[in-house]
Amino acid sequence: MANEEMSSTSPGEDNHQVSQASRVSTFGVVGAGQMGSGIAQIAAAAGLQVILVDAALELAQRGKARIAAALGKLVEKGKMSAEARDALLGRIQCAGGPDDLSPCDFVVEAATETLDLKVALLRKCDAVIAPGKWLASNTSSISLTRLAASTSRPDRVIGMHFMNPPPLMKLVEIVRAVQTSDETYSLTRALAERMGKKTTTTHDAPGFLVNRILIPMLCEACFALQEGVGSAEDIDTGAKLGLNHPMGPLELSDLIGLDTVLAIADVLHHEIGDDKYRAPTILRNLVSAGWLGRKTGRGFYVYDEKGNRSAAPSNAR
Repeated sequence: MANEEMSSTSPGEDNHQVSQASRVSTFGVVGAGQMGSGIAQIAAAAGLQVILVDAALELAQRGKARIAAALGKLVEKGKMSAEARDALLGRIQCAGGPDDLSPCDFVVEAATETLDLKVALLRKCDAVIAPGKWLASNTSSISLTRLAASTSRPDRVIGMHFMNPPPLMKLVEIVRAVQTSDETYSLTRALAERMGKKTTTTHDAPGFLVNRILIPMLCEACFALQEGVGSAEDIDTGAKLGLNHPMGPLELSDLIGLDTVLAIADVLHHEIGDDKYRAPTILRNLVSAGWLGRKTGRGFYVYDEKGNRSAAPSNAR
């Protein structure tokens, strides 16, 4: 009840938010992987025209196919009509690079968690979209102030950190760069709410709020496994039944992607300088082996082609 009271808004505030969100009709997403395709899906579900781009057209089309498959399951279960599915998919246009984003009012970058790549993509988007439009990054740890400074419109750059998977998770963490204007913040918050999300706001700091709390826990679970304190199943069962978490930390790491967990841990360790953020050897070894979790079929656990966990655990140690 307290949370509901804190999040309530007056009719005047609601009208202002609707007005803000209506300034965006075409929404761009850079990166058609698990996060990017999920963001494209919820943007299209909110009635926005979406341009989904990746390094090649076929990669963007693969991302749209992933959306179609997820929606197809909803149709099969009677949770969505075939007409609604087709209408949503019809609002998603695929393209082979940032040059096709010129019609967009607002673009979210959802590429791999690498500073140089994100800077390069944001600069390309900055050069293409019209002056006065907005750029956002879905980064989960990298400095928004640094990303904003790489563009010609730093006051119109913001962090829009969706949780994984975006269609299911209700939170969007909004990250204000030092340069982010109040107008950009208000519009981004209204846009997230138009997509049906709850928002939190954080200033620009390594890991922001969610990953500042989450990553040390995931790494500690890795250390416990590495040191033989317990098996992967015991660690995850302990978290689920003892802490009431919906997923265990090793299961969650596999879902996020072990490469992403490692990248965020390294950012936290480097930027804050505290060894409590250091990444365990087992995590580095799994990433070096290319065992990144569900997306590669193997991480702390083994998965089938549909992403379902098999009975046998991975031999990760």
